Amino acid sequence: MKKKNKYLVILGAAESGIGAALLGKQQGWEVFVSDNGTIAEKYKETLQRAYIPFEEGGHTIDKILMADCVVKSPGIPDKVAIVKKIREAKIEICSEIEFGFRYKGAGKIIAITGSNGKSTTTKLTFHILKESGMDVAMVGNIGYSFARQIAENPVEWYVMEISSFQLDDTHMFRPDVAVLLNITPDHLDRYNYEFENYIASKFKITAQQTQSDYFIVNMDDAVIEKYMKTHSLQPKTLFITMNELPKGKDGAQIQGEDLQINYEGESIDMSIHDLSVKGKHNQYNGMAAGISARIAGIRKEKIRESFTTFEGLEHRLEYVATIKGIDFINDSKATNVNSVWFALESMRKPTILILGGVDKGNDYTEIDELVREKVKAIVCMGVDNTPIHQYFDGIVSTIVDTDSATAAVKAAYALAESGDAVLLSPACASFDLFRNYEDRGRQFKTAVREL
Repeated sequence: MKKKNKYLVILGAAESGIGAALLGKQQGWEVFVSDNGTIAEKYKETLQRAYIPFEEGGHTIDKILMADCVVKSPGIPDKVAIVKKIREAKIEICSEIEFGFRYKGAGKIIAITGSNGKSTTTKLTFHILKESGMDVAMVGNIGYSFARQIAENPVEWYVMEISSFQLDDTHMFRPDVAVLLNITPDHLDRYNYEFENYIASKFKITAQQTQSDYFIVNMDDAVIEKYMKTHSLQPKTLFITMNELPKGKDGAQIQGEDLQINYEGESIDMSIHDLSVKGKHNQYNGMAAGISARIAGIRKEKIRESFTTFEGLEHRLEYVATIKGIDFINDSKATNVNSVWFALESMRKPTILILGGVDKGNDYTEIDELVREKVKAIVCMGVDNTPIHQYFDGIVSTIVDTDSATAAVKAAYALAESGDAVLLSPACASFDLFRNYEDRGRQFKTAVREL
């Protein structure tokens, strides 16, 4: 009697779900895709072309509970009823990066996580490897999903941006090089408002690593330092720091105005001013990307050259325009308070700060000092701006409420003078008024250009 193919259920039909479905089909699984919402037309067409059955607008429980394995979209929390039922049935749940890892073959992985800076670091690392002629793809939260890349165009190196949500359902996932940039409170609503749960999730990036792998960490981050004091880790650990590397340790450091990368007896020295993206946070990103590239075997000259030719990310401290002497900066990707801290830290002009959106339990004390020093007015852009008022009333003399990108830009423009900057750095998720942070950033840029 012919053995039935193993049965794979995909929950959620966005980029990661579609990638897992395509890879599962290619690897001989019987695949079924189920989405509680509406599946985007482009993804429906992809599934139809691959002859993969799907449903939208709800879940057929019986079909799902027949699965041998369920790949769950990173956006679906454990508290959702269907996930509870799957766990009660003791069916394996894994994330798309876990599923992809099982079929990656000989490909090597540089995996990058952190509360902030991971997109820029991922893109910069990919840029260095690509410019050096490596067979490389950029996957994960940026670019294609990991599973789809493996299904359609496997490569020698995968540079991967990973969120805590993607790490949550990993069991075997083991990157050759793991990077942990920083940990600050974020997504606490997902982790039962327990910061320790979020920290543990981030450290899952190194959980399966062995002594032959590399773990690059920011030794200036107090949360990371505290965790590492009480947990033993297997891989070779390399540090990035604004201070001085421990004696004899490989890694990267800033010494005065020089960025130094030390690896296996060789040192690269370059001016921080040669980095095409500016600000202290980008120096950390540059150190992490540079040491990752050295581990991957990239020559010193290529790293130096790539640092100067790298173009930053859209929606991350992106210069939009100068109008009547007022600079407009789009930092829509700043969806937590720590990101806003980095943005304000890099500002050199009196700033009108546009804040607001879906508050995730923000603690604004972290930016209190920088706001007092640099911000002359706050423009709120959200459905409910109460948390911003509760904290900043009395600290910032002018706080204006708006409920659209156009209204926020007009209000900020009216408050600004020549020589000022208007900074969209919301500290909040975007889903109250926008589809996502990209939509928010693009609407901001359109509104600026229409002034």
